[in-house]
Amino acid sequence: MYCIVDVETTGGVKGPTRLTEIAIFRHDGHQIVDSFHSLLNPGQPIPPFISRLTGITDEMVQYEPTFEDIANDVMTITQDAIFVAHNVGFDFNFIRKELNWLGCDYFRRTLCTVRLSRKLFPGLPSYSLGNLCQSLNIPLTDRHRAQGDAAATVRLFEKMLLNDPSGHIPRVGLLSAHCG
Repeated sequence: MYCIVDVETTGGVKGPTRLTEIAIFRHDGHQIVDSFHSLLNPGQPIPPFISRLTGITDEMVQYEPTFEDIANDVMTITQDAIFVAHNVGFDFNFIRKELNWLGCDYFRRTLCTVRLSRKLFPGLPSYSLGNLCQSLNIPLTDRHRAQGDAAATVRLFEKMLLNDPSGHIPRVGLLSAHCG
């Protein structure tokens, strides 16, 4: 199993920055078998440049759940799955940071579609999500929103699965989460 994830945030991974949106598509290697999406109230103002980039405003998230409210959903849907994201270090470390603040240890095997695309599709002019989607004719709507970017990453990942004769993509999930 794989979980293709994208998050939107109030800033970089370091410091007190928080999540504002999360989208997760659980994939069995053939198709999506489950999904989760939510806007999140970060409990802090969203910087104007982030609002301009994502379209997510303080008003949009004021009555949305906090990460604490959806943490169990995130742990459950990603259980026994490889955590896949475009620039996986950002998305994974953000979720792990949020879970650590709640007293949870979060471990998942990770797979970065940026690094993998460089191996499977060498010679492209750029490996940003937008440019990869353009080069590979993958539809990308709602750019810089978790659900739109995660959906495009699912399509990218499916193309990678079809173009992986050398077995770069691991076929087994791993690890768990523990709170306490």
